[in-house]
Amino acid sequence: MAITLDQTISQKQQSWMAKVLGSQTFWILVAVILACIFLSFATDSFATTKNLYNITRNVTFVAIIALGMTLVIITGGIDLSVGSVLCLCSMVLAVVMHAGYSIEVGIAAAIGTALVIGAFNGILIAYLDFPPFVVTLGMLSIARSLAMVASNNTVVFQFGPDHDKLLALGGGAWFFGIANPVLYMIVLALLIGFVLRWTRFGRYVFAIGGNERAATLTGVPVRKIKVAVYMISALSAGIAGIIQTGWLGAVTTNIGAGMELQVIAAAVIGGANLAGGVGTAFGAIIGAALIEVIRNSLGLLGINAFWQGTFIGSAIVLAVLFDRIRNFRLSE
Repeated sequence: MAITLDQTISQKQQSWMAKVLGSQTFWILVAVILACIFLSFATDSFATTKNLYNITRNVTFVAIIALGMTLVIITGGIDLSVGSVLCLCSMVLAVVMHAGYSIEVGIAAAIGTALVIGAFNGILIAYLDFPPFVVTLGMLSIARSLAMVASNNTVVFQFGPDHDKLLALGGGAWFFGIANPVLYMIVLALLIGFVLRWTRFGRYVFAIGGNERAATLTGVPVRKIKVAVYMISALSAGIAGIIQTGWLGAVTTNIGAGMELQVIAAAVIGGANLAGGVGTAFGAIIGAALIEVIRNSLGLLGINAFWQGTFIGSAIVLAVLFDRIRNFRLSE
């Protein structure tokens, strides 16, 4: 029996709607919106311009790193070193600029440091078959130790002749009053989203996470892609470190401590599957937004900040549970 054009359009609309309703990212977005609506009525300070400005700006640092982490998780890996990489790159930038070099030299040194660390992690994991957990856990300690060595474990708050340029880079609002970190996050999210959706590199990343052995047999350069993915993860941490240094106006060796857990949580809550093969750039942003809304709401509602870990951990468990239920239904 022939299928009419109206039936074809109806089927496509139904399949699109089913895909949206079955998306973890969609429901996390709904949760963020509902939480914002609730907090707007429950408190007098949530919906203020100043608070919303702080929320959007605070989201960016976790979100930018979560974009790189999502690529790693899609391939079935993990990167526990991102918080320490952020610290080291921030410190390299600060020390270089404090020594009198320009902001361009400082940024180049920070980005170069991130890429070297990412390549080191990737080579050990892809070519020497080291477990990602072990390699990046070791780098977590190494990178923070190097940051202490670089600064002699002191606070750096003077950035040489380009001091004001760095503060404007991270703390300014050049377009329509939108904080610069938010603009950087949007640009990077669009870039990562495009790469995952429309490029051969993106298809290879998903192929490796879906079935690494099959990807190898079909000619995917698995090892090179893995190295590239860990370099992107470290680079995202380095970029976040540069921006956060400009925002804070000072660097300590405690910066980024424990951040890897928030980043992984953002990626997983946003829909990335720790088993590999699933993840989106938009999901990483939404996951980071939920974490920041939770963090912000605790103080506004008068709840002890120590509960933050409980709420975020519960969100991770619920996200994984949602994924399990979805996979169970698909397998029926």
